[in-house]
Amino acid sequence: MAAKLILSMNGAVLREYPLNKERMTIGRKEHNDIVIDNLAVSGEHAAVVTIMHDSFLEDLDSTNGLEVNGTPTKKHFLQNNDVIEIGKHKLKYINDQITQTTSADFERTMVMRGPIGKLAGEKAGTMKTPAQAGQQGVDVLSQKTGKFDAPASAAKPATPAATKPAVQGDTAKVAVVQILTGANAGKELELVKNLTTLGKPGLQVAVLTRRPQGFFITHVEGAKFPLVNGKALTNQAYQLNDHDVIELAGIKMEFYFNRGQRT
Repeated sequence: MAAKLILSMNGAVLREYPLNKERMTIGRKEHNDIVIDNLAVSGEHAAVVTIMHDSFLEDLDSTNGLEVNGTPTKKHFLQNNDVIEIGKHKLKYINDQITQTTSADFERTMVMRGPIGKLAGEKAGTMKTPAQAGQQGVDVLSQKTGKFDAPASAAKPATPAATKPAVQGDTAKVAVVQILTGANAGKELELVKNLTTLGKPGLQVAVLTRRPQGFFITHVEGAKFPLVNGKALTNQAYQLNDHDVIELAGIKMEFYFNRGQRT
């Protein structure tokens, strides 16, 4: 059973919406997947991106904003029983499925305006908060827990098995993203986790997902969709192929499979 949002107002349930699409929009205009006919709601107010059993909420630069559990937010990883407030309306997120995704399944990835250290495996205690990152010209996406603890070993898997995902019939392949442009051109990140976030918060964000069939990229945040080989993505997940070039938040990067050395 898919996760769902339950729309209510003043305690009265109005409708239930199963999250059966990868991206669903919430807003006042009729083309939205969840329509809330109220002047306090923007034409396109928010979006929910669902990847496997996990859902992300983002504010689409709405006029009046939104709150989750009483806290104003722009982007939020939804958890069971979270309550989204848009004006006088509430959307309760229900997801009682057992998910195998944990906070360890998310890697931090930085797409930066200024030089930083290696993309993964920085020394403990060097991870900056969003405010600190903004001051130094570096954009940071945190793990879904929202914590900014040290990133442990993002580039080095916890177990040997984690470095050999079953991808496209060859368990020896390890997927890698290499930055091609900007101050950090040449830096690489091995995709050893199930979910990896890429981009600049508030500008453009995408998620790379490891599935049994391979690796997929899904647009999460931003008015413009990422490009793959020069072509804009849609609302649906796109399966990446060896040596695809991704353009995201003004940075180009290449996705490829590695057998210990690049061929």
